[in-house]
Amino acid sequence: MTKIGIIIGSTRPGRNAEQVAKWYYEIAKKRTDAEFELIDIADYDLPLLDEALPAGWNQYANEHTIKWAAKIGEFDGYVMVTPEYNHSTSAALKNAIDYLGVEWANKAVGFVSYGSAMGVRAVEHLRQIVGELQMADVRQQVMFSLFTDFEEMQVFKPAEMKIEDVNAQLDQLIAWSKALKTIR
Repeated sequence: MTKIGIIIGSTRPGRNAEQVAKWYYEIAKKRTDAEFELIDIADYDLPLLDEALPAGWNQYANEHTIKWAAKIGEFDGYVMVTPEYNHSTSAALKNAIDYLGVEWANKAVGFVSYGSAMGVRAVEHLRQIVGELQMADVRQQVMFSLFTDFEEMQVFKPAEMKIEDVNAQLDQLIAWSKALKTIR
C-alpha cells in the first residue's frame, strides 16, 4: 500500500499548521487507496542543521538525523503543510528538509499552505527546493487564507469546498507516488 506522510511544517508556539494538518489527515484517512500518517517535525528536536557532511552523502552522524531519516524513508510521498513567513516557508520546515537527501529522492510531494496571501509564495520557494532533491511536486495546491479560513487568524474554520481540493490533490499525489515507486 502506498504510504503518504503529512508533515506539520512549523514548530512555532501557537502554530496553525497543526490544526490544518490534522484536518487534512481526517479527510485523507477516509480514502482506501493509500495509508496516511501525521509527522510533526517538532517531535524530532532538529537543531539548526548540524551534520558535518552533505545530506546527499547519506552518512548521518547524529541520532536525531538518523531518527528523522528513518521516519521520512518510510513513505512513498508527502504532503507538506506550510505557513508563509516573510514570503517564504518556515525555517523549521526548510531545516527539516535540508537534513536529508536520498530519503526524499524520487518521491511525490503536495503542498498545503496558509497565510495572509494563502501561502502561495512559501510554496513557490518549496517547489524549487524539492525539485533540487529530485522530488515530483503535484500541481494541485490546497490554500487557506488567515482572513477567511481562520477565526481571528487562530481557529481553523475552512470552507466545505476545500475538501474537494484535498481529494483532487490526493488523486494526483497518490498516482505520482505509485509511479515513482517503480524507479526507486
